[in-house]
Amino acid sequence: MAKPKRLKSKGSSRQKAKSAKSHSRAKHAVTKHAARKQELQYIPWHTIPLEDLNPLLQRQFVVGQEIMLARVLLKKGCIVPEHRHHNEQVTYVLDGALKFWIDGKEIVIHSGEVLCIPPNMPHKAEALEDTVDLDVFNPPRADWISRNDQYLRGQK
Repeated sequence: MAKPKRLKSKGSSRQKAKSAKSHSRAKHAVTKHAARKQELQYIPWHTIPLEDLNPLLQRQFVVGQEIMLARVLLKKGCIVPEHRHHNEQVTYVLDGALKFWIDGKEIVIHSGEVLCIPPNMPHKAEALEDTVDLDVFNPPRADWISRNDQYLRGQK
């Protein structure tokens, strides 16, 4: 059987090495909590302790190689202050309703609806009723993993 040909990529080997080193450092922040190698993970939600961020906000999350899934529980009136992050975010409301202020618009998403938030887009949310949502992030949120997410802690 013949070996497949390797395609030559453009750019110097020095540029590639620098880019690879930078990417490696960025991934290190999240991979220490992710699966060490590509492996199957089976994690029932009930085995993950609920993290109390403030009196109206709790969460759980699972971290994969390059993705994070969070289960977020918000009591009616909970405000997630305006913030931005380099992660792409998909929010799926399982139960309840969230009002977002994003890109100059007010958007309400209800049970069964999804909102896709591009990287670096400022956004704020309010729970219009008790709400359970799933948030998917790519790459995983290093600030959540390191618990360096003060904008969520101790606020209404």
